Amino acid sequence: MEIGRAGESDIQIRWSDGKIVIYPARFLRLACPCAVCVDETTGRRILVVASVPPDVRPLAIEPVGRYAISIRWSDGHSTGIYTWEWLYQLAGELPKQETQPPEK
Repeated sequence: MEIGRAGESDIQIRWSDGKIVIYPARFLRLACPCAVCVDETTGRRILVVASVPPDVRPLAIEPVGRYAISIRWSDGHSTGIYTWEWLYQLAGELPKQETQPPEK
């Protein structure tokens, strides 16, 4: 799999099955699974959507072992760990135009 930028803000992943997914930056930031954004006991999302700027963008993307990435965001947030499994699952929640079929 390959990960990179799509434009200035969005993140693109080419999965090992050939599918290319473009994740809008704000979508990913709002989906952060960390304890600051999601209550660890109830699983309820506690992140205040209005607190995330519309133009939020990743400043750095770092691997976390072989199972995830960590993203340092322009709004100062950096505690989320996005597992590959979580990112693949999130691809199914994107509008259809955000995913592309495998190249032949």
